[in-house]
Amino acid sequence: MESTDRNGKETRVALLAILSQKMSAAEKINEILHEFAPYIIGRMGLPYREKNVNIISIVLDAPGDKINALAGRLGRVDGVTAKAVYAGVKNSDSGQRTI
Repeated sequence: MESTDRNGKETRVALLAILSQKMSAAEKINEILHEFAPYIIGRMGLPYREKNVNIISIVLDAPGDKINALAGRLGRVDGVTAKAVYAGVKNSDSGQRTI
């Protein structure tokens, strides 16, 4: 889904999946997320102790470049993987949204 931010820039709704296999990465993850706080709608974290992995889901409404920048910065943290999934986009021909 697309909308615009207060500067008129097109935004997208996305889910960012973060997997962290190192407890030492938590502080850096939180530091990076804090920088992108204006775009974060919600956050949920689950420790999966049996597999020694922490799973974090972040819901964003942000310009595409901000979502990509966040995923990229998180992905560069040692022991962290981050991937974004976007909500449907507008079909330019019909104006309908598709997934």
